[in-house]
Amino acid sequence: MSEHRPPRRLALIILVLVAAAGCLGLGYWQWVRFEAVGGTYQNLGYALQWPAFAFFCVYAYRRFVRLEAEEQAAESTGGRRPSEPDEPTEIPEDLLPTRPRTLAEAREQEAADPDAQQINEYNEYLAQLARRSDRSAQ
Repeated sequence: MSEHRPPRRLALIILVLVAAAGCLGLGYWQWVRFEAVGGTYQNLGYALQWPAFAFFCVYAYRRFVRLEAEEQAAESTGGRRPSEPDEPTEIPEDLLPTRPRTLAEAREQEAADPDAQQINEYNEYLAQLARRSDRSAQ
């Protein structure tokens, strides 16, 4: 990785300050609306929620700076970076939907499964009964 890093720290600080100030301003606005004649408890909830968003902006920035410092320290010492996983990661088998089976694959699997065979025999029996009742109704 190159030694030259773009100076983005000042832009991030300005972004965090603007976002936090905006959140605090919106919290004040909701507080004023709550104290007004038509104010509701929903406005009070928002008035308490916006400062929490402002706190999160500052927290996320501090966490980002801390992680960036850890990455730089690991890079300079040649140690393991905190963002590198200990083991290779894999997608769990049951996460994605299964691939549709072809009719031949389904028959092969059903032939090996005694429960599937029993269900198929029962379904065939029900189909025969339905055909008999159709003939007798005509």
